[in-house]
Amino acid sequence: MHILIVEDEIGIMQFLQQGLEEEGYQITTASDGAKGYQLVQEHSFHLIILDWMLPKMTGLELCKAIRNQDKKTPILFLTAKDTIQETIEGLQAGANDYIKKPFSFEELVERIKVHFRNLDENEILQLGPVTIDIQKHLVFVNDKEVSLTQREFELLSYLVKNKGKVCSRNQIIEDVWDIHFEYDTGVIDVFMNAIRKKLNLKIEEDYIKTIRGVGYIAND
Repeated sequence: MHILIVEDEIGIMQFLQQGLEEEGYQITTASDGAKGYQLVQEHSFHLIILDWMLPKMTGLELCKAIRNQDKKTPILFLTAKDTIQETIEGLQAGANDYIKKPFSFEELVERIKVHFRNLDENEILQLGPVTIDIQKHLVFVNDKEVSLTQREFELLSYLVKNKGKVCSRNQIIEDVWDIHFEYDTGVIDVFMNAIRKKLNLKIEEDYIKTIRGVGYIAND
């Protein structure tokens, strides 16, 4: 996940960048509002963290400008502005969340995770002729609905979200089954056979490929 941080206090910016990179996020930074706006024009971000008092373009102005062209990307204000009216003003400008300085880094991380969960719920995934609507829990092949069980849906979605990456059986057991101890991963093959049968994909198209002895990979 790619996060943009727009913050003019260098110490706070560096602290956030280091901490969030350690959490596994890709971070891009800007020290003024104008640079932040330029980066939004040039790149796609999954979440934007804004200070309010920024040089060249305030966080409030930047938030409004982003919302005029981008309705979806979560925006989180991280600011010393702390009156009720200022909080309301920030939310009315299009922010999704508001954390007051001084702040808890642990709380910030948890808020970010919540926004990414919400983002995932609205996601539409695509794999060749297969379309997955995460929010509505629907799967289509060439616009024809396919009925999957809950576990089949979770397994297919996981592979497509990690499209282009080899997903080992151990990773799948931990991330999809939420099992963190030694377990017979052969159960995954049973579910994969059921998914392939229901999707009725042509073998030669190889959208979901078995990596012998390792796991699976989804590819267009």
